[in-house]
Amino acid sequence: MPALNMSDPQREMLTVLARSQTASVREVRRACALLLAADGVANYRIAAEVGVSPATVVAWRDRFSAEGLAKLGRVRKGRGRKPTIPQEVIDQIVDLTQNSRPEGETHWSTRTMADRVGVSKDTVQRVWKGRGLKPHLVKTFKLSNDPRFEEKLVDVVGLYLDPPDRAIVLCMDEKSSVQALDRTQASLPMVKGRAATMTHDYKRHGTTTLFAALDVLTGTVIGSCQSRHRHTEFLKFLKIIDTEVPAGLDVHLILDNYSTHKHATVIDWLRKHPRFQLHFTPTSSSWLNLVERWFRELTDKALRRGVFHSVPDLIDAIQAYLTAHNNDPKPFVWTATADDILTKVARGRVALAISTKTETDH
Repeated sequence: MPALNMSDPQREMLTVLARSQTASVREVRRACALLLAADGVANYRIAAEVGVSPATVVAWRDRFSAEGLAKLGRVRKGRGRKPTIPQEVIDQIVDLTQNSRPEGETHWSTRTMADRVGVSKDTVQRVWKGRGLKPHLVKTFKLSNDPRFEEKLVDVVGLYLDPPDRAIVLCMDEKSSVQALDRTQASLPMVKGRAATMTHDYKRHGTTTLFAALDVLTGTVIGSCQSRHRHTEFLKFLKIIDTEVPAGLDVHLILDNYSTHKHATVIDWLRKHPRFQLHFTPTSSSWLNLVERWFRELTDKALRRGVFHSVPDLIDAIQAYLTAHNNDPKPFVWTATADDILTKVARGRVALAISTKTETDH
């Protein structure tokens, strides 16, 4: 049989494929076979060289001569592994997953679904993965029932996206009952091949409450640890803010609807300090307050894995993190408009209403 006719670019591409460390074994063998065929090697010798039958070599040569490299990697119609899961089984798994629950349980697992449908758990997993179904996961949510939701939302988002001149916008909240936790045994440090260890149980040595106000523009945080979480401590923190914020700047405080923020003593103090203006987030909308994002970083980076032998130790650790953060602050940039949020909330209310009606009907 004459040598296989092949252009220089085709030979170059096949050479790269024949040396590939990532291509499939079949692709590499086919590339090697075609290169040998282009050198005029007999089919039976090529077959012995690459480990296939002579008929396979002939088929590869014929297909290359007819189609070149463009369709070489495609599987022809009628070839390849056939689907092993009947469509009716797939439909049944999807329907049960979305519209039912196993008896006495809150959600399906691969094994309970496999027992119900009569297939393997791996089959169920493939169907769920292909359809993007994750019954083992659940996300929490809460739609605010605040009658002034839209008004408060527009007010707060307006401060984020278009802050007033000659003013500072502070996101303020309290992280209450921060525990000074001490482990019952000494922790082991990280070494090669083993992560650091920490006992699952702990000793409690008291709590503190962190009052914090995040500057939306710069990302710096004014913070103070207090022993209690009352209007008295809130008033102390307002006085700290008043001291640290330069005179001549209005202070816009974004905060939640906690009763201490509206105490008569606080209102009286605010009346005597007119540069302070309070902006309340809607109920059940802590996500709207950017300082919550900073609290999460504080917990992840300084508290969760900390070991504190006393409340003063805990306060020192919080202050150390606060100082390090303010030495290199990075603001959290708010991008969502009020209209975008209201549209999503409206969709959520519709979905919730439909879900509630469906559960009632059942």
